[in-house]
Formats: sequence, C-alpha cells, structure tokens
Amino acid sequence: MLGRLIHLGFDAIAISTVLAGIKKTTGFAPDTAQIPESSVIRTIADKYLGAGESVFNLVAGQAVTSEYFKKTE
Repeated sequence: MLGRLIHLGFDAIAISTVLAGIKKTTGFAPDTAQIPESSVIRTIADKYLGAGESVFNLVAGQAVTSEYFKKTE
C-alpha cells in the first residue's frame, strides 16, 4: 500500500514537471483561472503546478552545472 502511494506521488510530480517544461518552452500552461476562485481545488492546482515548476528548475539547474551535459546549438 505504501509503495503504491509513493509511486502515485512520483507520477503526479512527474506529470507536473512535464507541464512546467511545456510552460517554460512554449509559454502555454493550464488555465487555472477557469476554476472558481473560491474553490479549494484551484488552490491545490496552483500549488501542484508550482511544485512541478520547482522540480523542473531544480533539474534544469543540475543539468546546467553538470559536466555530463553541454549546450547544443
């Protein structure tokens, strides 16, 4: 049971990170403004997407400073 929860959590963060990458490269992001402002779901969605952006920035920062990655033209 615990393993399944960890797996689902990892999958959720992975999806959020992919969405953050799409936002970073294309400028398009899920429109959370369509969720009613008073809704708790909107707050959760914004925090969920923010977590993905944090993970994306962390991974991108590691890639920039790593000797295993180089910038391509």
